[in-house]
Amino acid sequence: MTLKINIFESLLWLAGFLCIVAGIAVILLIWGVSISPSNIHDIVRQIILAAPKPAIKCNLSRRCPPDHFAFHIISGAADVVGPNICFEGKIIMSNLLNNVGLGLNMVLVNVMMTFVLYSLPKDPKDILAYLKAIKPGTIVLVASFDDVTPKMTNEMREIFVGLGSSLIKSVKRRDTWVFAGGGGTSKNSPFEKVSHPLDEKTNIYGAWPEMVEVAGCFPRKS
Repeated sequence: MTLKINIFESLLWLAGFLCIVAGIAVILLIWGVSISPSNIHDIVRQIILAAPKPAIKCNLSRRCPPDHFAFHIISGAADVVGPNICFEGKIIMSNLLNNVGLGLNMVLVNVMMTFVLYSLPKDPKDILAYLKAIKPGTIVLVASFDDVTPKMTNEMREIFVGLGSSLIKSVKRRDTWVFAGGGGTSKNSPFEKVSHPLDEKTNIYGAWPEMVEVAGCFPRKS
């Protein structure tokens, strides 16, 4: 399944703003005889400060730099509440979209800014082939739902290590796990969390640990 992201959103906003500035600049040139350079500077500065800022995406606490993508990944809760994956202000996977499944839920973002979703429980051989096909430069967003270990092989774990995961080898039965990494990376990703079951009597979800989430600004080239 693929979805297209509107990569021109920021460019359209910038183009519109520049048109406004250009129009005001023409007016200032027409009135230039009676307006001093210092006043022109102050007017332009006020216009820039008053210009609307791009929206904060994926409920982050701040806007991401131009060379980064906003994302927010929330794991599933037990085997009841599905995961949620947001990228650049768009919800890509969620219960409401009815495109999540038990086990691994992944969104791959390729260089063409096309989303490829994976959530169906398949044969381990199919999962392995899917992971091996991830190309360098691809952004990988992962969220667990219920239990990811029944079909998780050591070879799969090694592939996730190659994508930047430093915690995948510690993920055990019913652990909740979220991760954002990239194909062809040579370093550990800072965007990863895992939660282990503690005590069924005190756990909110009984035999399952609490949901975990990770969010931030992912560099376009990692």
